[in-house]
Amino acid sequence: MDIGTLLKTLESHRDKVIVTTNGVFDLLHVGHVRYLEEAKALGDILVVAVNSDSSVKENKGPARPFNSEKDRAEVLAALACVDYVTIFNEKTPVEVLRKLKPAIHVKGGDYVMEQIVERQVVEEGGGKVVLLNKIDCASTTDIAAKIRAT
Repeated sequence: MDIGTLLKTLESHRDKVIVTTNGVFDLLHVGHVRYLEEAKALGDILVVAVNSDSSVKENKGPARPFNSEKDRAEVLAALACVDYVTIFNEKTPVEVLRKLKPAIHVKGGDYVMEQIVERQVVEEGGGKVVLLNKIDCASTTDIAAKIRAT
């Protein structure tokens, strides 16, 4: 869903706790699913901001993503715990979060609070950043390396 449409849709949900998270979600795996389910449990509405293909290339290199932004967004939107998905083009989610103004923004346990570049904009919008526990499973990078090795 484009950000303009999403913002209009969320207006009717402002009485609810809106939770956001962001990421590439390139090869969806059990760690992603567990993470998204935990994020959803923190509020009423879960919005996932997905890095665009150009953003992924900038962050992860020219060989990524493996799946297109539209395919990644569609797979995420099919999960029961995900209410809305939007795609952002910037290197970081700062601008999309400035617009969304979530009550809670969730990051994975592989981050520390000082690393979260979007923390300031979330807090300026009245929200808070929550770190979830690290989920012990193979990452997309690990899965890709295993595939390449076979």
